[in-house]
Amino acid sequence: MWTAALATAVALLLTASAPGAQPSAPKRPNFVFILADDLGWRDAGFMGSTFYETPHLDELAADGLVFTDAYATAPNCAPSRASLMSGQYTPRHGILTVPSTHEDRKRRRLLVPETATELPLEVVTIAESLRSAGYATASIGKWHLGRRGHAPVDQGFDFSIAGNARGMPPSYFWPYEFVNRSGQKFRISSLRAGGREGEYLTDRLTDEAISWLNAHAHDPFFLYLSHYAVHLPMQAPPDLEAKYRTKTGSDGHDDARYAAMIESLDQSVGRVLRHLETLGVEDETVVVFFSDNGGADGLTSMRPLRGAKGMLYEGGIREPLIVRWPGRIAGGQKSDVPVIGVDFYPTFLELAGVPAPKSHVLDGVSLAPLLLARNADTVRERSLYWHFPTYLERKSSAKQAFWTTPAGAIRRGDFKLIEFFEDGRLELYDLRHDIGEQTDLGAKMPAKTRDLHGRLQRWRASVDAVVPTELNPEFVSSR
Repeated sequence: MWTAALATAVALLLTASAPGAQPSAPKRPNFVFILADDLGWRDAGFMGSTFYETPHLDELAADGLVFTDAYATAPNCAPSRASLMSGQYTPRHGILTVPSTHEDRKRRRLLVPETATELPLEVVTIAESLRSAGYATASIGKWHLGRRGHAPVDQGFDFSIAGNARGMPPSYFWPYEFVNRSGQKFRISSLRAGGREGEYLTDRLTDEAISWLNAHAHDPFFLYLSHYAVHLPMQAPPDLEAKYRTKTGSDGHDDARYAAMIESLDQSVGRVLRHLETLGVEDETVVVFFSDNGGADGLTSMRPLRGAKGMLYEGGIREPLIVRWPGRIAGGQKSDVPVIGVDFYPTFLELAGVPAPKSHVLDGVSLAPLLLARNADTVRERSLYWHFPTYLERKSSAKQAFWTTPAGAIRRGDFKLIEFFEDGRLELYDLRHDIGEQTDLGAKMPAKTRDLHGRLQRWRASVDAVVPTELNPEFVSSR
């Protein structure tokens, strides 16, 4: 828990005063949070891919701290992003899933709770907390947490561009429009002006980020650069795509277009890093790179992890994560301490010396002790939770057309338990020895299963999480 005493200790740690000089207030660190969309755990060179080329991310990893056991709070976009902004698990903010366009209610055994689609305005976002402490704030790119009235500028961001209620771009090429068969037009209106033929969305968002940084380099700033890449539609810069069509892939990494989208994302990271150097604020800036959920099945492979986007198996929720702060966070290190998306909010507050908002519950813990090589026991010795009480359909004519059915999960230490609400099935895995979740230990370790299930049930009660139990009268079994 953040306290005034701890704030003072961090201030002293970050201040370097000459002998005899009067102590001065330390400059608060800047924050650049770069969020990828649907990037799989292994979809970068620093995470082991030999097909996808990510030299700038690899450089960031070499200079920063890589987390091997980092998690999104949900297996799909909107709830994961809402948790990043709020610092809260999904039952608190109410965004439980992304409403599916492929719903077939007759396939659903249970009646499930409705999901919110807008982040409530009463939520005190990380942007609001930092702005109240004097930070300039910008959201550039995907938002997916509400339309006008619930947009970034309504949630603590001074500046916003290219964000709306939609979860995917209409096109990755200017003028960023798409017209469906009914003649309905979708567009990212804010990017139409100033664009040019052939302009690529990932490049344009980076241009906007650099322009904003130029205007705020001398302020403490929080830049949320939220890329649409590598989400559908699969559209890539032609020159990069051509490069990968001549390259041989392996182990599920072989899609040239997807690889080109990843390299374009990597180039964006490189441009931002170089610009921080140019502005002279590299050493004053905490850079975070993260993804909102696992990679999409059929486009990439999360192996050795089981599952993909939409699932509570590791492939759907374990993410690549790098945190860099030159001179403060030791570079070239890896941590296997489990961390999760709700941890960023309290971490940024502690590093900035900003108290947590009194009226707002934060579910995560600050990672500052771990980042700054202090006592990390409070980070390691805890449970992580997931609550996904709904169905996520995939567009398919198959009898079983779900990525997942209603479920919840807990990880504590090396063990992870998943509970499936349709039939009450419990699955227990030892992630240290079975990262692929191939061997269910529930029958062999009943005491561990009961312990984790009890913790999961008590946590759900503490956050008023709704567990669906009512049978769907329209359900028609197709199995």
